[in-house]
Amino acid sequence: MTNGTATTTDLDARLEEYRVELTGYCYRMLGSSFEAEDAVQDTMIRAWRSYDRFEGRSSLRSWLYRIATNVCLDMLTAGNKRARPMDLTESTPLARAALAPRPDNTWLEPMPDSRVLPTPADPAEAAVAKESVRLAFMAALQQLPAKQRAVLILREVLAWKASEVAELLGTSVASVNSALQRARATLAERRQPGAEASVSDPLDEEQRKLLERYVAAFEGYDMSALTALLHEDAIMTMPPFDLWLTGADDITGFMTTLGSPCANSRLVPVEVNGLPGFAQYKPDPEAGGFTPWAVQVLEISDGRITGFHCFLDTKRWFPLFGLPLHLEAEADEVEQGA
Repeated sequence: MTNGTATTTDLDARLEEYRVELTGYCYRMLGSSFEAEDAVQDTMIRAWRSYDRFEGRSSLRSWLYRIATNVCLDMLTAGNKRARPMDLTESTPLARAALAPRPDNTWLEPMPDSRVLPTPADPAEAAVAKESVRLAFMAALQQLPAKQRAVLILREVLAWKASEVAELLGTSVASVNSALQRARATLAERRQPGAEASVSDPLDEEQRKLLERYVAAFEGYDMSALTALLHEDAIMTMPPFDLWLTGADDITGFMTTLGSPCANSRLVPVEVNGLPGFAQYKPDPEAGGFTPWAVQVLEISDGRITGFHCFLDTKRWFPLFGLPLHLEAEADEVEQGA
């Protein structure tokens, strides 16, 4: 009994070592934070139950990826492709802006870096890993058929050999190379908004100062200061609404009309999808303090903000990021309110 318990504990620990990287893989495959975590849990359960039949012909890591791939392919048989608003509708002028929600399973979902990005010793590997969970790349992956998606991730993100991918998928090296070539061609044809985002790791001084100015402008609801930080073609999205806006005038115009309840918000930094982000809390007129409103993901290029993506389903996102569901007002704010 003792030996069995020890063996079970050891196996649990060995499987757990792969949780973060497997979650990253499943997230890239599925485009959903919660489905990715479900897929990894299913993978762990299947591995635990069938470990006595694992004969060691491949590494434990390869075996787990094979199981995870099959789980993801099964989940993708329904054909659902996660999307961003730009994939579904045309940009809407502010004068015609309307907030029309779509079901949760429509949307590409945000993900905390800590849940999907292991910490490799090689800075170059870390940079590739971050780039591969950015929203634009994630949206591009969703354009690929499921097996091409798996091949591209395994070959180009995880740097597996073609022979290793062929063994995992039960196919030939020629088939893997062909799938990779088709996947690359599709991504080249369908370049996603935000693909040009260039964020250094760690942030350089210019990027840090840009974010500091952004926080000051947003918390102060200073539209002139915010306009100065936005690229002329900046995009704002707000899932679960399919509305998206282009350009500083429409973005700031929205924020001062339909978005005016966000004035006097507080921003808490988060690391999300390999990009800078913030948890936005807006004033709570009933309970006092601040209530969750959005997880913001920012895309930056050439010293300006090019993408401003607000994920509004806070009852789902804030717990995922380990964020509190209420912020107390600071003492000076309470005194001013009195």
